Amino acid sequence: MVLFGMGLGGGMAVVVFAALLAALAYLPFTHRDKTLWHSVLKTMPVAVFAGSAAVQGAPGLLVAGLALSALGDWALSRPFERAFMAGLVSFALAHLCYLGLFIGLVETWRILPVILLIGFALSSELWLAPFTGDMRWPVRVYVGLICAMVMAALSLPDLYRMASVGALLFMASDLILALQMFRMLPDTKRARWAGYTLWTLYILGQMTILFAFVAVKPHG
Repeated sequence: MVLFGMGLGGGMAVVVFAALLAALAYLPFTHRDKTLWHSVLKTMPVAVFAGSAAVQGAPGLLVAGLALSALGDWALSRPFERAFMAGLVSFALAHLCYLGLFIGLVETWRILPVILLIGFALSSELWLAPFTGDMRWPVRVYVGLICAMVMAALSLPDLYRMASVGALLFMASDLILALQMFRMLPDTKRARWAGYTLWTLYILGQMTILFAFVAVKPHG
């Protein structure tokens, strides 16, 4: 099994495999009504990742980031008006946790990714901000946070390169989510496929960040 080959123990591999099964089971529901079962199924994968990270003795900021992401998954799956804002805040705090974790490991900042990500953040004023209405400032803050998190992830030492990949996948999922929410008509084929894609990228991103700290052990 690939999970064992990445350095995961038997128990951890089984738990992660169960989380992936839950994520796969949720995939057809990405465009369905927001029922309680829908919320439980959506929250389960990353909540399991958070519990696994805690059991494995992963850094506290990683555990907190995963737990806050699971809370965000729950909030975004609920049909209430305030749920979206609660989810946005939860994920913003998760990105802050990841940012703090990654910055503590950065030895040298890679300038090109920093420049490109600053440019991307600024470009969102053209293709995203004008379409966000009353959410403009919360979305602006969120874009800044995720770009800062990815800047730090791309400057991590090679030992944590999996976290760099995971952060990019996470950012890609958020990009698709932004387009789905603010630039696509709901209940269309395009919006449905966007939901499938962003969920897949999101789970792979979170899992890869997790593996960077529980499956890869420093040498020496």
